[in-house]
Amino acid sequence: MAEKIFCIIPAYNEGGNISSVIKSVGKYVDEVVVVDDGSGDQTGRIAQAERVVVLRHIINRGQGAALETGDQYAKKKQADIVVHFDADGQFSPDEIDRVIAPIKNGQADIVFGSRFLGQANNMPWLKKQVIFPLARMISKLFWRVNLSDPQSGFRAFNKKILDRLRIENDGSAHCSEIIIKAFALNIKIKEVPITVSYNNFGQSIFGGKGRGMGGVQIIRDLIISKIIN
Repeated sequence: MAEKIFCIIPAYNEGGNISSVIKSVGKYVDEVVVVDDGSGDQTGRIAQAERVVVLRHIINRGQGAALETGDQYAKKKQADIVVHFDADGQFSPDEIDRVIAPIKNGQADIVFGSRFLGQANNMPWLKKQVIFPLARMISKLFWRVNLSDPQSGFRAFNKKILDRLRIENDGSAHCSEIIIKAFALNIKIKEVPITVSYNNFGQSIFGGKGRGMGGVQIIRDLIISKIIN
């Protein structure tokens, strides 16, 4: 029996991108699920016009919360592999096969895409040289987690992880939360190189709730997470 591959796309005010992203990923997965995270634009309506599953948050809760909503839906639908993919067009859909390959061949239970393994990108200097190195240091120091990219939003995992991993951080630090919990589960983990093309939207260093937004918030959320846990 063929594996059912679901792609979860959290989206907040991505009316200008969501249609093309849905079309681009559709040929690589069996079902596309868009989680409209309280958008103030036409993101949800545009996604629905593409005849994919659209789940809605009444308010903007954050990307972590949107991903958890999508994961729970995929779990109910008995997905075999889940892919997390951003709605802003920064990821390359033709790399989905590369990300899920280690899962299909039994080499990994969860695969993290990494922007630091040789693929080209135009990452903002402050994030590349300051924010992400600091996030890596905090993850290694606090949780002994050592991956090249602690904040990538492009990942995939199998049914075993879907059943065992719940995202509790609604905001920017959900990426590190997923990594930390994955390491705690003592499972097979792999990184693969991914390509990222940055745009101007969502690159604020100080504000926002999604990936690429609020670099300082990422560090803050990581530290708070360590304090309360």
